[in-house]
Amino acid sequence: MNFFRGVMGGQAAGPQPSGAETIQKLCDRVASSTLLEDRRDAVRALKSLSKKYRMEVGTQAMDHLINILQTDRSDSEILGYALDTLYNIICNDEEEEQDAVTPISVSGKHKNASMPDENAQKQADDLGVQFTDTFIQDPEHVTLLLTMLEEFDFHVRWPGVKLLTALLKNQGVQVQGIILVSPMGVSRLMDLLADSREVIRNDGLLLLQQLTKSNAAIQKIVAFENAFERLLDIITEEGSSDGGIVVEDCLLLLLNLLKNNSSNQNFFKEGSYIQRMKPWFEVGDDNSGWSAQKVTNLHLMLQLVRVMVSPVNSPGATASCQKSMYQCGLLQQLCTILMATGVPADILTETINTVSEVIRGSQVNQDYFASVNAPSNPPRPAIVVLLMSMVNERQPFVLRCAVLYCFQCFLYKNQKGQGEIVATLLPSTIDANSISAGQLLCGGLFSADSLSNWCAAVALAHALQDNLTQKEQLLRVQLATSLGKPPVSLLQQCTNILSQGSKVQTRVGLLMLLCTWISNCPIAVTHFLHNQENVPFLTAQISENLGEDERLVQGLCALLLGICIYYNDNSLENYTKEKLKQLIEKRIGKENFVEKLGFITKHELYSRAAQKPQPVFPSPEQMLFDHEFTKLVKELEGMITKAVHKSSEEEKKEEEVKKTLEQHDNIVTQYKELIREQDAQIQELKEQVSSMASQNEQMQTTLTQQVSQIQQHKDQYNILKLKLGKENQSQGDGSQMNGLQTEELTQLREEMEELRKQHTLLQSQLGDKDALINTLRSEMSQTADGSAGGSDNTELLKELEALRSQVQSQSAEINQMKTERQELLRRAEAGSSDAVPSSDGSLDAAKMAELESRLAALTTETERLREEAKNSSQSQPELEQQLASVNSTVAILQTEKAKLQTEVQESKKEQDDLLMLLADQDQKIYSLKQRLKDLGETVDDEDDLDARDQTDDDEEEEEEDDDED
Repeated sequence: MNFFRGVMGGQAAGPQPSGAETIQKLCDRVASSTLLEDRRDAVRALKSLSKKYRMEVGTQAMDHLINILQTDRSDSEILGYALDTLYNIICNDEEEEQDAVTPISVSGKHKNASMPDENAQKQADDLGVQFTDTFIQDPEHVTLLLTMLEEFDFHVRWPGVKLLTALLKNQGVQVQGIILVSPMGVSRLMDLLADSREVIRNDGLLLLQQLTKSNAAIQKIVAFENAFERLLDIITEEGSSDGGIVVEDCLLLLLNLLKNNSSNQNFFKEGSYIQRMKPWFEVGDDNSGWSAQKVTNLHLMLQLVRVMVSPVNSPGATASCQKSMYQCGLLQQLCTILMATGVPADILTETINTVSEVIRGSQVNQDYFASVNAPSNPPRPAIVVLLMSMVNERQPFVLRCAVLYCFQCFLYKNQKGQGEIVATLLPSTIDANSISAGQLLCGGLFSADSLSNWCAAVALAHALQDNLTQKEQLLRVQLATSLGKPPVSLLQQCTNILSQGSKVQTRVGLLMLLCTWISNCPIAVTHFLHNQENVPFLTAQISENLGEDERLVQGLCALLLGICIYYNDNSLENYTKEKLKQLIEKRIGKENFVEKLGFITKHELYSRAAQKPQPVFPSPEQMLFDHEFTKLVKELEGMITKAVHKSSEEEKKEEEVKKTLEQHDNIVTQYKELIREQDAQIQELKEQVSSMASQNEQMQTTLTQQVSQIQQHKDQYNILKLKLGKENQSQGDGSQMNGLQTEELTQLREEMEELRKQHTLLQSQLGDKDALINTLRSEMSQTADGSAGGSDNTELLKELEALRSQVQSQSAEINQMKTERQELLRRAEAGSSDAVPSSDGSLDAAKMAELESRLAALTTETERLREEAKNSSQSQPELEQQLASVNSTVAILQTEKAKLQTEVQESKKEQDDLLMLLADQDQKIYSLKQRLKDLGETVDDEDDLDARDQTDDDEEEEEEDDDED
């Protein structure tokens, strides 16, 4: 152990070995020692030397250290030493490398100190990348390191996390690929966030930051491993914006997961995580405690909101997130910060940018922002307060850019907002007692500050973007330049300032405003050309040979003149399309004009402004182009070039072609509308056919069910008839009655009495119908002599003949029902002649006979009416009325007959039920007699009972005769 004491700093006799020799001996001891303690001490010694002798330890000991990780898995202490050693030789952090930098001589001269530091750091970085490449040559080494992270022991897990983080920093793409294909590789790393030891959890956040950089696949896996939920929980636990560096790390990881990853953004929105962002921005009224960490955290939180609503995202996803932010109150909270006092300038600037993108293109959010008022006395709209900052040259440059961006986003696809801004400039809406947005824009447009001129011009151009109505309305704006002079239009004032030769930034802003204003607006072009000085000024500007700074102004003047040609309606004789092109050809030259026009897109600041909507410039002098204006230039450049080169004959041909195409388009449109109508009709007919088919299927199903039910009822009816016949035959001609049967028969008699009452009621109703028929007959006999014959009589005969056939068929049905009823009555009388009086059956038969006779009388009457109709030859209109009356009467009779049939069927059903009850009672009587006989009781015979009943009947008849006498 003397060797190790020497290495670790103890006293040793003899000459001291060099560092390389010591490391070589330690490596040999690690490779050859059989005792675990010896290997552990050797690895510990290598760890202590790994910072000072990084190169030697890395080149000689890396393979031995990796072998330790593979073989000595059971000893956590030696694993920790090995992992720490590997981390020291791979890590490139400046703090870790301070010991490796060669100290400067103690001469006190430090003028060249920075150069050795930079060179040493570069060498260290190269060394770390070199050792990282060596380590990951075998992907199994990274997989082995991932398995080490499953160890719960702090001395193994923590150095493993740091080592993997260093590997990702040096060779992120290669290590990401290895982890991605490793089974459960990302899941093992996500478990670090659930570690109860904050050191491991915090370093796990740093590891995941490196892992998720620029790798969409890993970002998705991490997100679906419930990363959003865990990170938001950690942010809440750490105090949100008031938290420390851990909150910052969580926010950076969230930005990695969400930025430019539409899948994760959608998952974040669908998981309702946007709602959990609102408490972050509840900063409270006391804004005095703005620490540097809080500013950093809030800045990252605002960036996270912007990532969700960035203009580079798909329009649908952005609109959905904007809607969620408004519904959960996040936008309202941001506007509260916007109008609060004591907020740091950089936080206020980022908040303005965030609010800008939350409202951009969302009508609901834009309307809400328009309603926000600043807490001032009197209250002013937030837009007005922001514009005051934009045109104030004392405000920071980045803040003024943010306000301009906010104003642009407020007007983006917001014609309502555009109208409100332009309305503040119109004479009828100007309020002298308050400051409006229009007044601020005009003030900035004509101020002495060139940046205010440019910002106001661009802001006003956005109020006119793609809005023909507001372009025409702005032509009405009049400005009072000085006392005693008549007012001039805003358009004329812009051209006057342009011709005065102000700063390049001011002229560029005014030219962008004029180009946006008159493009696609022939009326504005006419107003612009009506001033005789405008066209000569533009041609003079374009034709001059000016310096490099003036080329952009020349290009914009060429664009403005080209717009006057392209959107010219030839209403001014002196400035028609043809005359303007001749003027260009004579004074400028077509090729020179096109070359000057191309100066715009060739400018270096043009491509920078075309990249994204937000105006971001390193200095105010470079603030020349607007994003929306670059789109307009791209759209118009080619069209203006073609318009300038075209001759008058080509234009005429093009106009004819356009007219022909318009006519063709109109015809096509008409046919399309006709086809749409026909398609709608066809669709409607298809729907009707499908509905009728479904109804037909339902009706067929219902019919089949009804047929089966009818068949079942017929079968049940036949079975009941057979049972009733068998019971009647087995019981004989007579039956005996007991006290219980007498009571049931009494109930049956009452029910039969009710049936007789119903028949009486039907008879009275039938008498009323007979009276009605007699009345009609008398009326027909009175008008028979004066009726006229013709084709109507023939129709009447047909109708009467049909009526007679219907009545005959109905009479046949009634006869059939009567026959069945009589048959049932006969069987009932045969089965229990003494139980049920036969008078009820005979009464029902009499009623049915009476109905039949009345129907027969009706038939006879109908025949007589038919004969009388044949002889009628006068009063045809009256006859038609009478025929209508007869038809209605017949319909009424048919209805009544249907009701009678229904009642007859109900009576028939009730009688069938009575017969079933009688059969049951007979069976009970028979069983009771058998039981009495079995018990030895004397039971009267049926003949004695019949004789006794006959005697009772005779006595009753004698009493009735006596009563009559």
